[in-house]
Parts: sequence; structure tokens; C-alpha cells
Amino acid sequence: MIVLALDGALGGFSCAVIRDAETLAAQSLPGSVALEMGLDAVASTLSKAGYAPAAIDRLAVGVGPGGFTGLRIAITYAKSLAQAWRKPLAGVSSFDALEAGLPLETPMMAVVAGRPGVISARLREGGSSRRASGSLRDVLDALCPAVAGRFLRVVGAAEDVLAALGERGMHVESIDRTLHPAALAVAIVAAGREPARSLHEIHADYGERPAAHVPKNL
Repeated sequence: MIVLALDGALGGFSCAVIRDAETLAAQSLPGSVALEMGLDAVASTLSKAGYAPAAIDRLAVGVGPGGFTGLRIAITYAKSLAQAWRKPLAGVSSFDALEAGLPLETPMMAVVAGRPGVISARLREGGSSRRASGSLRDVLDALCPAVAGRFLRVVGAAEDVLAALGERGMHVESIDRTLHPAALAVAIVAAGREPARSLHEIHADYGERPAAHVPKNL
């Protein structure tokens, strides 16, 4: 199976092409240039992989949680290409992308950074999972009681989380994700699952609501 994947949730914009388990080409863009250079990156990645759009079996896109702007751009591109090329599209959670390629030992917490002081996290423990989004304190209050006193592995945006977990007396280990760029992880995860039945099923998971200020005159 040949999969073209895009991601704009975990850092900058990236794209990748895989054939079964083999990475054919991957590219990431520095900074916030996805709107100007994203489609060119997709075209050059396909060219490096040696395939035309007609040869692609499936498209995939990271659906978040993650940055608002990057998510919107990547999902818009993916939906547009899937519709134009008449290809199925699979959505992949940022949590799944972070954990891709890692030994699935539990408990494990996958963390995505939002605005300063805000995170989205998913805790996998045994055969179940829980997630929360919001302030760092609120998220840890919601998830940590389930693994109190146990050794916890953390992957993703772990810097602030590790310190906060240490203050709670927890034993933690930071694990680096194994697949870079993020689109490569998205492609590999998507190759092993069914695509969406409709493009309308693919939507952004921002994890948190955008920051808003209520006008004083309301």
C-alpha cells in the first residue's frame, strides 16, 4: 500500500510517502510557511518517491490535537487532494502519531503542547485510555490519580509536564518519539487502519478552545 501523509499539528508542516513499511520520501518545512509552500512540498515529496498521484492508494492527515493554524491548513490540503484525486483519506490522532513505533508499555502519557501553560494529554493504562485538555494542573489532576505511585513514561511535549509530575512525587521517564517527521508517523499509523467513509468524518481536534476575550461592552 502506498500512502501519502500530511501533518501540521506536531510542529511545522510535514509530508511523507511510504510503501508498506518502507519510507520512500519525507519532508518538513521550517517555521509557519505551510500556506505558501505546503503544496509544493507535497509535489516534491511525491516526485522524490517516484510516484504520480494516480499511484497513491490512500491519503492520511494528522487531525490533532495541535496548533490551530497548522491543523487547518494540513486538513484542508488533505481533503482537497483526496477529493481531487478521488482517494480515501484517513485521519490520525497526534497521540497515535507520537506513540507510533514505540513499545506500547503502560502506563504511558502522550502530551501535545498548546498555548503557554496549556496541554492536551492522553494516558494509556492497561487496555484503556483517558484524555484531558486544558491547563497543566487541571490535566494532571484529571489523569494522574489513575497511575499514582507507578512508573510513568511520557512522550511528546514533556518538559513542563515532567517537572510538574516530579513535584507530585511521581517517577517518570521521558521517551523521544521514534518517527520523524510527524507525517511519517501519520502515514504508518494510517496504513494499518480503515480510512474515513466520508471526507466529512475528518475534522480537527484542537484539544482546547481558542483563546477568546469577551468585549467589555457586552
